[in-house]
Amino acid sequence: MATTMPDQLTLDALATLSPPLPEVEVHGLDMGWYIVRLHRQGAVSVLVNADGETRRFTGTQWISRTLAPLGYTHGILTWADAADEMIGTDVPPVSAEQRMAHGVRVAFDTRH
Repeated sequence: MATTMPDQLTLDALATLSPPLPEVEVHGLDMGWYIVRLHRQGAVSVLVNADGETRRFTGTQWISRTLAPLGYTHGILTWADAADEMIGTDVPPVSAEQRMAHGVRVAFDTRH
């Protein structure tokens, strides 16, 4: 049965999703920040805190420590495209499917 995901998900809401687990996009921003986008059946959700603000991480190890306990084993590392920020450019933005297809797989295997 197809289920849609909201535009935003908290960690608590993510923990209650029924299978299949969404694919994890670890999206690298400038200045060493990362955000998490979750992809399932054409829907994309952003991981947010309880106040609805996008959760930002300072490294992939923090994402691993957050998501691995929920059963996530890996994510796809992507980067912000310069065209995403350009106003008036005729270059189309990169789609979610393109980002996921051309990203780099990263394992969630943090060791303490």
